[in-house]
Parts: sequence; structure tokens; C-alpha cells
Amino acid sequence: MIHSIPLDSKHLHSSFNRDYNPILTVDSGDTIQLKTLDIEWGYSAAETEARTIFTSRENEEKLAHPIIGPIAVAGAKPGMVLEVRTNKLIPGWYGRNWAGGLPAWQNDKLGISDSGRLQVDWKLDAARMTGSCELAGQEFKVGLSPFLGLMGVAPKESGTFPTKPPAYFGGNIDCKELVPGSSLYLPISVDGALFSLGDGHALQGDGESSGTAIECPMDLADITLILHKDRTLSMPRANTPAGWITFGFNEDLNEAAVVALAEMVSFMQQLYNISRTDATALSSVAVDLHVTQVVNGVKGVHAILPHGVLR
Repeated sequence: MIHSIPLDSKHLHSSFNRDYNPILTVDSGDTIQLKTLDIEWGYSAAETEARTIFTSRENEEKLAHPIIGPIAVAGAKPGMVLEVRTNKLIPGWYGRNWAGGLPAWQNDKLGISDSGRLQVDWKLDAARMTGSCELAGQEFKVGLSPFLGLMGVAPKESGTFPTKPPAYFGGNIDCKELVPGSSLYLPISVDGALFSLGDGHALQGDGESSGTAIECPMDLADITLILHKDRTLSMPRANTPAGWITFGFNEDLNEAAVVALAEMVSFMQQLYNISRTDATALSSVAVDLHVTQVVNGVKGVHAILPHGVLR
């Protein structure tokens, strides 16, 4: 079954909480089609149309990422796994990114000042999957590779959790590999899973160095939610066109790398039916460690096992 969620403030929130009421309940295998907002809680369908600004249904005072949900999955129970399959993403006609918005010590290291914060306006062409901007009197063009920066389920702990740092339940992972054709697997901690999504990115480099990608609305996000009752996970995992991916999140980048690698070694043990020592040896020749992002308080590292690299 295909469900459509219209843009409406009553469908939007800016935090995770296991006690939020779902806006929709779907069955495993159902597809959801929706639009998402830009990072500043706005949406414009065309260059000739003014941006409409939305608010959060929870009336949250400090708005961060505008996310849509939560969406409940019938039959989802703690200990199961939710697969989020990204089928199609169509970015809107505009996007923005910024420089100078990092903590002062980071800006100083980069040789920029927060007072000189720069906003870069991008014009996006979804038909050609290209983007362009003007800087210092020059036009710069890029090819687009859209993905959703934020996909997550409700945490098991009580209370309200901000969207910015990613965690074991997913959230603001900001992994550029989660393009259409990818499946993100999330460990379920509450009945119904309570899945939320948003934070459209038209293009991002590993690290998300200045704090933002090309932040954009999505004119279409088409996803399928699949419940796996016989699987268990403690951390997110993904199967992408680039390969199998495991994640690590920690304030210390070294610790994040250790978690991502340990998760990959465990996965390779299962995949190839080998010992942990064997998997570690193979990982050193076949697995790539990428810095997902360094700007969300909790840093991210993802380990990639490319498809076909081990035969």
C-alpha cells in the first residue's frame, strides 16, 4: 500500500520521544511518499512561489531539524529491526549551505570568523541532477547525489532527545551513501518503532566540514518500511550501492572509528562464517573507514565493505 503524507505542521516535530503519538500507522512493506522541508522550516515548490514557513506540532522552543513523523509500523516490537528502503528522492529547486557557523575554536583553526558567516544559495535542477552557485564572481557547478540526513526510530529511554546528535536509534546520521537504492536497518526499541525522517541534502562531502551540506527540501521522498522480526541489531547498518555499511558515533573520533570497525567485523563474521580474528584481518584489506561527519557534537564514522571486494 502507498501512503501520502501532506506537508502540515501537525506532522512535524524536532526531537525524538518514545511517547509521541504517531501521525500514521502502516504495515510492513508499505510505501510512504511525502515532501520534506528545508533546514529553516520552509518550503517553496517553484522559484516563482514564496516560501511557506511551518512550525512544530509539539511547540518546541528550540527548533532544530524539521522531521516528519513519527510513523508507527504495525507489529513492530522491541528487539526487531526496521528496514528503511529509499526508493526515490527528488530535491527541490533550491538549497543552501553555510560557512562560519562552527564553534569559535574550529572557525579559528579554519581561518574564518563567525562574524563573517557566509550563506551560499544554490539553484538545483532535479531533471539534470545538477546544482550551481555564485561565489567571488564565479559560477560553480556540481552534480547532485541526494539523500536524507535524518532517519530514526524512537529511543528506548524516556524523555525528549534533540535531533542533532545521531545515536543507536539512528537520527541525524548524515551519511552521504544513503542514496536511492539503499536500505538502512535500525534497531527497534519501542512498540510500533515510531520512525521519523527529514533533513534533505542535495550533496555532501564526507565530514560535512562547514557544518552543513546543500540543505534542501525534497519535492518527493519515496520510502518503504519493512519489518524484520527475526533479526537483531544494536547499531544502525546499511546496504547501499557503495557496499555494506556499519556506523560508529562518539564525541571522540577515534572511539567512533573503533565502534564502526567493531560492528563491521561482527557483520563479516556472520556474512562469511569466519572467526573474529579472520574478519579483522580481512577488514584491513577490504574495508574503508570514512568520516561521516564531525559537526553534530557526536562525531560519526562509517565503515564500508564494497560489494564484490571479497570473492
